[in-house]
Amino acid sequence: MDEPSLIREAQQGDLDAFNRLVLAHQSQVYNLAYRIIGEADAASDATQEAFLSAYRNLRGFRGGSFVGWLLRIVTNTCYDELRRRKRRPAISLEVLTETDSGPDEEGPASLASLQERPEAAAERLELSRAIQNCLDHLPLEFRTVAILADVQGYDYSEIAAVVGAPLGTVKSRLARARLRLRDCLQRFRELLPAAFRLEDEAPS
Repeated sequence: MDEPSLIREAQQGDLDAFNRLVLAHQSQVYNLAYRIIGEADAASDATQEAFLSAYRNLRGFRGGSFVGWLLRIVTNTCYDELRRRKRRPAISLEVLTETDSGPDEEGPASLASLQERPEAAAERLELSRAIQNCLDHLPLEFRTVAILADVQGYDYSEIAAVVGAPLGTVKSRLARARLRLRDCLQRFRELLPAAFRLEDEAPS
Protein backbone atom coordinates (compact mmCIF):
# COMPACT_ATOMS: atom_id res chain seq x y z
CA MET A 1 0.00 0.00 0.00
CA ASP A 2 1.34 3.39 -1.01
CA GLU A 3 0.06 5.26 2.02
CA PRO A 4 1.38 8.74 1.11
CA SER A 5 -0.37 8.54 -2.27
CA LEU A 6 -3.60 7.37 -0.65
CA ILE A 7 -3.43 10.23 1.82
CA ARG A 8 -2.93 12.78 -0.94
CA GLU A 9 -5.83 11.30 -2.92
CA ALA A 10 -8.06 11.26 0.15
CA GLN A 11 -7.17 14.88 0.88
CA GLN A 12 -8.40 15.69 -2.60
CA GLY A 13 -11.76 14.08 -1.83
CA ASP A 14 -11.21 10.50 -3.01
CA LEU A 15 -13.45 8.52 -0.65
CA ASP A 16 -12.20 5.17 -1.93
CA ALA A 17 -8.63 6.13 -1.00
CA PHE A 18 -9.77 7.12 2.47
CA ASN A 19 -11.67 3.85 2.87
CA ARG A 20 -8.46 1.96 2.06
CA LEU A 21 -6.70 3.90 4.80
CA VAL A 22 -9.51 3.02 7.19
CA LEU A 23 -9.19 -0.69 6.37
CA ALA A 24 -5.44 -0.53 6.92
CA HIS A 25 -5.66 1.05 10.37
CA GLN A 26 -9.09 0.31 11.82
CA SER A 27 -7.83 -2.63 13.90
CA GLN A 28 -5.21 -0.53 15.70
CA VAL A 29 -7.63 2.33 16.24
CA TYR A 30 -10.38 0.07 17.57
CA ASN A 31 -8.02 -1.87 19.85
CA LEU A 32 -6.81 1.33 21.51
CA ALA A 33 -10.37 2.61 21.93
CA TYR A 34 -11.47 -0.71 23.41
CA ARG A 35 -8.67 -0.79 25.95
CA ILE A 36 -9.25 2.79 27.06
CA ILE A 37 -13.03 2.55 27.32
CA GLY A 38 -13.38 -1.18 27.98
CA GLU A 39 -16.69 -1.69 26.18
CA ALA A 40 -17.01 -3.07 22.67
CA ASP A 41 -20.00 -0.99 21.57
CA ALA A 42 -18.57 2.24 22.95
CA ALA A 43 -15.20 1.47 21.38
CA SER A 44 -16.88 0.89 18.00
CA ASP A 45 -18.68 4.22 18.33
CA ALA A 46 -15.45 5.98 19.28
CA THR A 47 -13.65 4.38 16.34
CA GLN A 48 -16.34 5.46 13.92
CA GLU A 49 -16.36 8.99 15.34
CA ALA A 50 -12.57 9.15 15.16
CA PHE A 51 -12.52 8.19 11.48
CA LEU A 52 -15.27 10.69 10.71
CA SER A 53 -13.25 13.37 12.48
CA ALA A 54 -10.13 12.30 10.59
CA TYR A 55 -11.96 12.57 7.27
CA ARG A 56 -13.30 16.01 8.12
CA ASN A 57 -9.85 17.22 9.15
CA LEU A 58 -7.73 15.32 6.66
CA ARG A 59 -6.58 18.46 4.88
CA GLY A 60 -4.99 19.50 8.15
CA PHE A 61 -2.72 16.45 8.25
CA ARG A 62 0.79 17.79 7.61
CA GLY A 63 2.76 14.59 7.38
CA GLY A 64 4.52 12.35 9.84
CA SER A 65 2.95 9.19 11.21
CA PHE A 66 -0.56 8.87 9.85
CA VAL A 67 -1.51 6.07 12.23
CA GLY A 68 -0.12 8.14 15.10
CA TRP A 69 -2.37 10.98 14.01
CA LEU A 70 -5.36 8.62 13.94
CA LEU A 71 -4.52 7.21 17.38
CA ARG A 72 -4.33 10.70 18.81
CA ILE A 73 -7.79 11.47 17.43
CA VAL A 74 -9.32 8.29 18.86
CA THR A 75 -7.57 8.86 22.21
CA ASN A 76 -9.12 12.32 22.45
CA THR A 77 -12.48 10.87 21.37
CA CYS A 78 -12.30 8.28 24.15
CA TYR A 79 -11.30 10.92 26.71
CA ASP A 80 -14.31 13.01 25.69
CA GLU A 81 -16.58 10.02 26.12
CA LEU A 82 -15.17 9.19 29.54
CA ARG A 83 -15.49 12.79 30.66
CA ARG A 84 -19.08 12.72 29.46
CA ARG A 85 -19.76 9.64 31.52
CA LYS A 86 -17.82 11.07 34.47
CA ARG A 87 -16.60 7.70 35.52
CA ARG A 88 -13.42 5.71 35.28
CA PRO A 89 -13.06 3.20 32.43
CA ALA A 90 -12.76 -0.54 32.87
CA ILE A 91 -10.03 -1.83 30.57
CA SER A 92 -10.07 -5.28 29.06
CA LEU A 93 -7.12 -7.21 30.39
CA GLU A 94 -7.36 -10.20 28.08
CA VAL A 95 -4.27 -9.05 26.23
CA LEU A 96 -2.27 -9.22 29.45
CA THR A 97 -3.51 -12.59 30.63
CA GLU A 98 -4.02 -14.68 27.50
CA THR A 99 -1.66 -15.99 24.88
CA ASP A 100 -4.13 -14.98 22.17
CA SER A 101 -3.84 -11.20 22.34
CA GLY A 102 -5.56 -10.40 19.10
CA PRO A 103 -4.73 -10.27 15.41
CA ASP A 104 -1.36 -8.92 14.27
CA GLU A 105 -0.09 -8.09 17.72
CA GLU A 106 1.43 -9.64 20.77
CA GLY A 107 1.02 -8.75 24.41
CA PRO A 108 4.01 -7.44 26.39
CA ALA A 109 5.23 -10.15 28.77
CA SER A 110 2.64 -12.91 28.64
CA LEU A 111 1.23 -13.88 32.01
CA ALA A 112 -0.58 -16.90 30.62
CA SER A 113 0.50 -20.42 31.37
CA LEU A 114 1.31 -22.50 28.32
CA GLN A 115 0.04 -25.62 30.08
CA GLU A 116 -3.39 -24.74 31.37
CA ARG A 117 -4.72 -26.86 34.24
CA PRO A 118 -8.02 -26.14 36.01
CA GLU A 119 -6.23 -24.63 39.00
CA ALA A 120 -3.98 -22.63 36.66
CA ALA A 121 -7.03 -21.28 34.85
CA ALA A 122 -8.53 -20.19 38.16
CA GLU A 123 -5.29 -18.50 39.16
CA ARG A 124 -5.08 -16.73 35.80
CA LEU A 125 -8.60 -15.41 36.24
CA GLU A 126 -7.73 -14.17 39.71
CA LEU A 127 -4.59 -12.52 38.35
CA SER A 128 -6.63 -10.86 35.61
CA ARG A 129 -8.90 -9.37 38.25
CA ALA A 130 -5.87 -8.22 40.25
CA ILE A 131 -4.37 -6.44 37.25
CA GLN A 132 -7.77 -4.93 36.48
CA ASN A 133 -7.96 -3.59 40.02
CA CYS A 134 -4.51 -2.05 39.80
CA LEU A 135 -5.11 -0.47 36.39
CA ASP A 136 -8.42 0.95 37.54
CA HIS A 137 -6.56 2.99 40.13
CA LEU A 138 -4.14 4.55 37.67
CA PRO A 139 -4.81 8.09 36.47
CA LEU A 140 -6.14 7.97 32.91
CA GLU A 141 -3.04 9.61 31.43
CA PHE A 142 -0.83 6.97 33.09
CA ARG A 143 -3.09 4.17 31.92
CA THR A 144 -3.04 5.39 28.34
CA VAL A 145 0.74 5.48 28.02
CA ALA A 146 0.98 2.06 29.67
CA ILE A 147 -1.46 0.62 27.11
CA LEU A 148 0.38 2.22 24.21
CA ALA A 149 3.81 1.09 25.41
CA ASP A 150 3.25 -2.27 27.06
CA VAL A 151 0.25 -3.56 25.13
CA GLN A 152 0.55 -2.01 21.67
CA GLY A 153 4.34 -1.76 21.66
CA TYR A 154 4.82 1.85 20.59
CA ASP A 155 8.06 3.64 21.41
CA TYR A 156 8.35 6.88 23.38
CA SER A 157 8.32 9.20 20.38
CA GLU A 158 5.26 7.52 18.88
CA ILE A 159 3.41 7.71 22.20
CA ALA A 160 4.33 11.37 22.54
CA ALA A 161 2.74 12.03 19.14
CA VAL A 162 -0.40 10.11 20.08
CA VAL A 163 -1.02 11.74 23.47
CA GLY A 164 0.31 15.16 22.46
CA ALA A 165 2.83 15.38 25.28
CA PRO A 166 6.59 16.03 25.35
CA LEU A 167 8.89 13.02 25.26
CA GLY A 168 10.04 13.63 28.82
CA THR A 169 6.46 13.70 30.04
CA VAL A 170 5.71 10.39 28.35
CA LYS A 171 8.78 8.76 29.90
CA SER A 172 7.84 10.11 33.31
CA ARG A 173 4.22 8.96 33.06
CA LEU A 174 5.19 5.50 31.86
CA ALA A 175 7.80 5.06 34.58
CA ARG A 176 5.32 6.14 37.25
CA ALA A 177 2.57 3.95 35.76
CA ARG A 178 4.83 0.90 35.77
CA LEU A 179 6.00 1.63 39.31
CA ARG A 180 2.44 1.94 40.58
CA LEU A 181 1.39 -1.23 38.81
CA ARG A 182 4.40 -3.11 40.12
CA ASP A 183 3.81 -1.96 43.68
CA CYS A 184 0.08 -2.65 43.47
CA LEU A 185 0.59 -6.13 42.08
CA GLN A 186 2.86 -7.12 44.95
CA ARG A 187 -0.32 -7.47 47.01
CA PHE A 188 -1.05 -10.40 44.72
CA ARG A 189 2.53 -11.63 44.70
CA GLU A 190 1.64 -15.30 44.99
CA LEU A 191 -0.25 -15.10 41.67
CA LEU A 192 2.61 -13.56 39.71
CA PRO A 193 5.10 -15.51 37.62
CA ALA A 194 8.57 -15.38 39.14
CA ALA A 195 9.79 -12.83 36.60
CA PHE A 196 7.16 -10.33 37.78
CA ARG A 197 7.86 -10.62 41.51
CA LEU A 198 9.90 -8.22 43.60
CA GLU A 199 12.29 -10.35 45.59
CA ASP A 200 12.43 -9.21 49.18
CA GLU A 201 14.89 -11.83 50.31
CA ALA A 202 18.48 -12.35 49.26
CA PRO A 203 19.18 -15.76 47.73
CA SER A 204 20.63 -18.25 50.16
